[in-house]
Amino acid sequence: MSRPSVALRQTRDRMLERVDGLLTDLVTRERGRRAAEPQAATLVGGLSELLEARSDRVRPVICLTGYLAAGGDPQDTAVLHAAAALELLDTCQVIREDVRDNAVLRRSMPTLHVSHAAEHERNGWRGESRRFGEGTAVLVGDLALAFGDRLAVGLPAEVADLWAEFRTDRIIGAQAEAAAATEYLGDPWPGRCIEGCARGCGAGWYALHHPLLIGAALAGRPDLVTAYQQYAGALHAAWRLRGFLDGGPGYDADAQFLREVVFGDQGRRAAEQAIAELVARAVESIKDVPLADGWHAELAELAEAVAGC
Repeated sequence: MSRPSVALRQTRDRMLERVDGLLTDLVTRERGRRAAEPQAATLVGGLSELLEARSDRVRPVICLTGYLAAGGDPQDTAVLHAAAALELLDTCQVIREDVRDNAVLRRSMPTLHVSHAAEHERNGWRGESRRFGEGTAVLVGDLALAFGDRLAVGLPAEVADLWAEFRTDRIIGAQAEAAAATEYLGDPWPGRCIEGCARGCGAGWYALHHPLLIGAALAGRPDLVTAYQQYAGALHAAWRLRGFLDGGPGYDADAQFLREVVFGDQGRRAAEQAIAELVARAVESIKDVPLADGWHAELAELAEAVAGC
C-alpha cells in the first residue's frame, strides 16, 4: 500500500483549522451576546478554556477523514459543522466523566469542578463548595451540548439521525460504565471489545463508528456503511487493548494489578500480537471499497496511530 499523501493531510488540516475557527467564533459570539451577564461569562469562559486545551480534536479528525475518503467536497461547510458538533459533544462527555471520577487534572489543568469548588471556597460563599463546583461543571457540559445541537440543527435528515443516535449512545454507554464500576462488575480486560461490542459499550466504540458514518453520509456514500462499521469495530478493539497495556484513560488500579501481577510478559506479547491483527483487520475491511485516491493509505495510517503501533 502506498504512503499517505502530504497533500491529502494538508487538505484535512486546513479543514480542521476551519473547524477550530468555527468553535472559536461560536464561543466568542456567545461571550459578546452575554457580556452583561457575569454568570454566563463563567460558563462560556470555562468551555472556551477547555476547547483551547483539547488540541487533538480526535472526533473531528475521524469525521473529516471518513468524509474525504468518501470523496466529499472539502469546500462544503456542512461537514465542518458536524465535526465541530462532535468536538462539543466529546467535550461535554469529558467534563461529566471528570465529575463522575472526581478527577483533579485534565491536560495538566485543574478540572472545571475542582477550579469552581476552589473559587467557592476562596470567596466564602454559602453552601457546599464541592456541590457548587460539580454543578457548575455540569452546566458547562450542558452548554457544550447546546452549542453542538445548534451546529447540528441544519444537517441533512440522515446525518441528524446519526447525531441524535450518537448523543444517546454516549449517555447510555457512560451510565453502563459507571454502573459496572459501582457494582464491581467492571472488567479491566477489554475482551468484550475484542469479541465485538456495539451499543452500550462504556468505552464507546461508536466514538469511532459514528464520526465515520456521519462523514460518509455527508459525502453521499451510504455504500460505505458496512466497511466503515467493520473498520471502526476492529480499530476500537485495538485501541482498547492499547489502553489496557499502557494504562490509558478508563484503566484504574484493577487494570494495573492485572497487567503487572497476572498478565506477565507472555500475556503482553500476545496482546501486542492481537493489536497488530486487529489493525490488519481494520485495514483489510476497507481495502477493496472505492475510496478517493490516497485515502486507503491514510485510513491505514490512522489505524496504526490510534492503536499506538
